[in-house]
Formats: sequence, structure tokens, C-alpha cells
Amino acid sequence: MINLDILSLNQAIQGENEIIPLLTQDEEDKMMNEEFPTVLPLLTVRNVVLFPGVVVPITAGRSKSKSLLLEAQKKDKIIAVITQKDTNIDEPGINDLYKVGTIGKIIKLLKMPDGSSMAILQGMRKFSLNSIVQEEPYFKAEISLLNDKKVSQKNSEHFNVLVESLRETAIKTIHENPAIPSEASFALKNIEGTTLLINFIASNLNLSVKEKQELLEINNLESRASETLKHLNLELQKITLKNSIQDKVNSDLNKQQRDYFLQQQIKTIQEELGGVSHEEEAEEMRKKASKKKWSKEVNEHFEKELNRLVRMNPQTPDYGVQRNYLELMLELPWEHFSKDNFDIVHAEKILNRDHFGLTDVKERILEYLAVLKLKGDMKSPIICLYGPPGVGKTSLGKSVASALGRKYIRIALGGLHDESEIRGHRKTYIGAMPGRIIQSIKKAGTSNPVIVLDEIDKIGTSGHGDPSSSLLEVLDPEQNNKFHDNFLDIDYDLSKVLFIATANNLATIQPALLDRMEIIDLSGYTIEEKIEISAKYLLPKQISEHGLAKKDLTIGKKELEFIIQAYTRESGVRNLERKIAKIVRHIALLITRETEYTKKINKAKIEEILGPPMMPEESEENKVPGVVTGLAWTQVGGDILFIESILSKGKGTLSMTGNLGNVMKESATIALEYIKAHSKDLGIDTDIIENNNVHIHVPEGATPKDGPSAGIAMLTSLVSSFTHKKVKSKWAMTGEITLRGKVLPVGGIKEKILAAKRAGITDVILCKENRKDVEKINPEYIKGLNVHYVSEMSEVLNLALEV
Repeated sequence: MINLDILSLNQAIQGENEIIPLLTQDEEDKMMNEEFPTVLPLLTVRNVVLFPGVVVPITAGRSKSKSLLLEAQKKDKIIAVITQKDTNIDEPGINDLYKVGTIGKIIKLLKMPDGSSMAILQGMRKFSLNSIVQEEPYFKAEISLLNDKKVSQKNSEHFNVLVESLRETAIKTIHENPAIPSEASFALKNIEGTTLLINFIASNLNLSVKEKQELLEINNLESRASETLKHLNLELQKITLKNSIQDKVNSDLNKQQRDYFLQQQIKTIQEELGGVSHEEEAEEMRKKASKKKWSKEVNEHFEKELNRLVRMNPQTPDYGVQRNYLELMLELPWEHFSKDNFDIVHAEKILNRDHFGLTDVKERILEYLAVLKLKGDMKSPIICLYGPPGVGKTSLGKSVASALGRKYIRIALGGLHDESEIRGHRKTYIGAMPGRIIQSIKKAGTSNPVIVLDEIDKIGTSGHGDPSSSLLEVLDPEQNNKFHDNFLDIDYDLSKVLFIATANNLATIQPALLDRMEIIDLSGYTIEEKIEISAKYLLPKQISEHGLAKKDLTIGKKELEFIIQAYTRESGVRNLERKIAKIVRHIALLITRETEYTKKINKAKIEEILGPPMMPEESEENKVPGVVTGLAWTQVGGDILFIESILSKGKGTLSMTGNLGNVMKESATIALEYIKAHSKDLGIDTDIIENNNVHIHVPEGATPKDGPSAGIAMLTSLVSSFTHKKVKSKWAMTGEITLRGKVLPVGGIKEKILAAKRAGITDVILCKENRKDVEKINPEYIKGLNVHYVSEMSEVLNLALEV
């Protein structure tokens, strides 16, 4: 941009009827050839470069400069003007000054209100600085006059075209730049001297002091004109581009002004209707944020997103998503934690009050609380409660939360098949929302609740991703301190959350996920435990829920035992609770009918209300060979099953019935092959084996059965059939066999042992390696049951078969 000050200077001088004439070519030639003394007062200037023929204002604030101007004004008004290299130096030396300057004539000297002096100077001739001959009270310097190289006759036509191009481009620049008055183009048109025109334009270009000094130091007039034209063309392009952008911005601004006007009207209408404008909404969010306890990183992220909301149009769909996002950030507890109750005795009382038994789980929770009390801070463990339905896995989480004094949240994962349910959706989508983990933290209001991940083994997969894989980060104590939710889009610390997962079947849980959890086995309840649970929890709960008082109904422990044995077959107590509820409802009906009834329920009354009792699975007297009592594990607890074998005339083929799985069929095949290989040791005639077909049957054919644990029972049954020796009554067995006759350990021992006790079994045969499983069972529960440990099949046969 060209900064033309000549008009304002003329106006300043017109106060004394002096008008600066525009030099003619003759006057210019005369000025350029004028002789000057070789020693002159030297004025050092900071941000100005004085060109010959050009009039510029110079403000003098330094004492030396003011003294020099006053002295020169009184004499011939001729001074040497030179620019200093560094504007920050107050007392420059010769090395701080450029080597080329311009002799100037003081046209007018004005005293400014701030005490400084402003001199209006006109450049005369260039000079070269030789040395400084005086420093006080102001500088005097020895100089050498310089002359610009004239244009040769040969290049005169080219030079004239160059000058005209320079003049036209300067005029065009003035027209394009609205900041320059149009009268400036009139001044340019009236400059006759070519040197003055070049210097005038060079002096007023928007260049740095260094670039202007470089133009001044060019001694070839044609070269200076060419360089000035280059700078001028660049300046014109910038102005043109700026105007183009300005026009576009003005157009956009007009639309924005229209939108703003409409938004202000909407704001006014909302205020009249009692609503809140989005500016007020944003300010309210900022106030809430100032009270939040969160890290610097989260605070910066919130401010960035809030500023983005302020810039948005409230009518766009993205505005609603952004507002929901910011509200979520404000509602999350971040660094807020509930205070843990470190009273171990109190915690133990709470756990014992709410649940009977479950010793391992209670002990693990108390251990965690003890370490937390001693250390003050630790990563919460990831506990997985594994066991059959109805044993209290889910309700245990609520008791743990109560014992710790924490908030309780339950997340049902059964049937979940969308990864976004765990990690959330990216907020770029309309209707996006955070995942269930973050939603639960928000609902809890603290960053250290107890979260129960219910039915973690029933998570499904689909085209929307694998939710169990997204839980890997959640349930890893080494990673979940920086859990990333897609909607929240910033790390959240879950390391203080106590996650308790529940599962009925570990086989369906992804191995990597299973590895991250501490498995605590909740096996089924014994009859004794169920009696206590019924008396202490289930019956009082149902009496209360059905509007009865304790005095309205009494069920003794003998009657509760009868209900358990005659009407329920389960590891948990869910079905038992339904049976008790049915009895309570019956009494409630009698009370509302005002019918007389006996408040103490007896066995006959139970049969009247619940109907005929189921026949409990009990051991049978073995009246024929080939019948063996086996022990089985099911998802609802342990059970006994009968394995039968019979011989018929044939060619030694083996057939099996009873809805058996492949593993169970393989056990039968192994048993038969073992007998064939050791027939002599077992006292079995090989002709009997070769001339008889063998059929094995497991009753209750509608129920699928599988697993290797019936191996020793099948072998015993076959040997019993081949030798015609009966199996001892009230004996049961479980274990896997090998072709070498070894007995291997199996699982589910507690459930199987308890099932045997319920069925009236007196003796059980197990593998020696299962001894540790039996030792974990409360001796009171298996009182009267004899357990025999074996390692070889020969031991099983010696124990089980009658002599």
C-alpha cells in the first residue's frame, strides 16, 4: 500500500500560505546538481528513509536531534539525514548507521504538545557517510556527494516506458486501495521529473526500512525504477486479492448479520416465553465448569468444546449433539469419589446379614477392604462370580456396595450384541450417546461405584462388532485408568470402580476376557443352607412383600426342608422362593376372606397348597447286576443318574441310548475295550464278551448328557453285567477312565457330593486328586457320607462290587 503524506503536508504548510511546488524537470536537474558543504550536521532517524526530492515529516524526540534542528533552522536549514540500522539503539555510533543518506532542507519546524519536534524535510541529494567529526551537542559528519547514473540515449525510450508504467501502476494502486484519497493520483499525474517520480513512489511504498534503504542505495536510476515497479506490482496484487476476499467476506457477513438479526428475535421471543438463550446456556455451563474438580487437560478440552458450541447456529442438529456432550461432561463425577467405609466388622455384618454362606466371596471382599484401609489407594480387582442360577450372584453386588459404602449400579449384558453399547457412538452422528459404562458412572454420581456386569457370559456378537472385546479395556486394571468412550472422546479413569461380573458358564466367555477376571466359584447351596436361607431371608421377605405380619404365618425348619426336598430341585433358591410365595399368597387370601386357619403350617397344609410332592431322585436297591449310581453336574446343581447295562446274544457289538454326547459314548467304548484287554484279570470269559451284544442305557432319555465323569460308572456297570455281580446298594461314583485303567479327576465335586447326600447315598468313590475339593465342603453338610479315594479301576471294582 502506498502511504502518500504530501497532501497532509501541504495542508500543514498552507497555514502560512506556503504551498510545496511539484518540481519540474529543470528544477529537479538543478537540485540534483547543487553543491553542498562536505561537513554537515547529521540527523539520525529510526523508521524513515529520505529520498531526494521527496517531502517527509520527521519527529525528533532525542535531545541531540532537537538541538540540531533548532540550530539548523537558524542557519541555512541544510542537514544530512541518515537512517540507523537498529531502531532500538538510542545512542547510535557510526557502525550503527547505513552508509548512504540524503541531504535535506528544513521546510518547517513544528513543536509538538508532547515536547518533541516535528521537522518537515525535503530531500536534496544523496551522500555517502565518511566519518563523524563531532558528537556533541549533536553529530556532524564528513560526507561525499553521490550522483545517480544517468540513462543513456540508447535506453531512453525503454526508460520512459518504464517510468510511465510505474506512474500508471501507482495510480491504479491508489484507485484499488480505498484507504488512499483519490487526490493522490492527481499529485502523481503532475510530477514531471522522472527522478522525483521514482523516488516519490519508492518512498511511499509499504516496505521495510531495510528494503527502502536498498532502493536508495541503487545508483542506476533505471535499475531503481525497475525494482520499484516490482515492489509496486506485488503490492497491487496483494491489494487486489485483499479486495476480492473483502467482497466475499462482506457477502458472508451480510448473511451472518441477517442470521444474527433473526437469532436475536428468537432470543427475545424465548425470553418472553421464559426460555433461555444459547448464550446464557453457555455461560451457565461455564459457571458449572468452574466448580468441577477435574484435571487441566479435561478443563482445556471442555473450554474448547464450549467455544465451539457458542459459534454454532442453535437451529442446526449438531448444536443439540454438542450441548448434550457438554452436559455429559458436566454431569460426570470425574475426580469425585465416595468415602469408603473401612470398618471391617461392619462390612462383615452387612455381608452376613444379606447372604448366608458364600464364605469365599465374603472373605475376598474383606481382604480388599483391609488392603484399601492399610494402603489408602489401590486398583480395584475385577471379580467374576461364577455359579448356577439363583445362588445370589447379582444381589451379592448390592451387599458389597452397602458394605463398602459405595453407590451400586447394575448393567445387564445378557443378549448385548452392539459394541457401541459399551464404548458409545462418535458424537458426529445425530442421536449419538455414550456407552453404558459412562452412563452408569454418570448415574452413580461418583467415580468409584460398585458396578455389577450381570450375565457377562451371555454377550452376543453381530455385524455391529463384538461387545466382549470392547470389555477387555474396561476389565483390565492396567488399562482402565484411561478408558476411551467414543462419545466422550477423552480418557476417563475407571481404576477405582469395583467391577463384579456374574456368569453361569465360563465356556462361553472369551479367553482374553476371562483372563482379566478373578473367578470366584459360587456352587449350589446344600439343604441345610437352603433351610437357613428360607428361614432368615426368603420367608420374612415374602411375608413383608405380601402385606402380612410375622404373626400371621409360621413355617418351621422341618416344613421348609420338606418344601426343599419335595418341591424343588435346584442349586439356587429361586424356585424355592416361588413356592414359599405361593404359600404366603394362599394365607393372604384366607385372611382377606376372613377364613379361620392355622397359623403354623404343617406338612399336610403344604401338600394342600403346593399339590402332590415330586418324587425326589433317590438311590435304589440294586436287585440286578449292571445298575450303577453315577453322579452328574448340571447348571442347576448336582444330581444322581443311573447307568444300566445288559447283555443279549449277538456278536459283541456295543449300542448306547439315553441321549448321550460324544464324550460320554467314548467313555463307554473305552470301558468295553479295557474289559476285553483285561478279561482274564477281571475273571470274565472271553466267549461271553464275543458272543453277547452289550447295550448301555442312561434313563431320562429326553435330557442330553455328556462328559467323561461317568467313565468309572460305565466300566463298573459292564463288569457287573459280565460277572453277574451286583453293585453295592447306596454306593455312587464319578471319575474319568483311561485305557490303562487309571482314574482321573473330574469337576463339580461339591455339587455331586451334595446331590449324593440328598439322595441317601452312604458311600462315594472319587479319584484321589479330588480329595482337595471334598475338603472345601463344610463337614456338617456331608456328615454320614463315606468317601473312598482311588487311582486305579481295579480299586473301584473291589470297592463297588459285591463278593
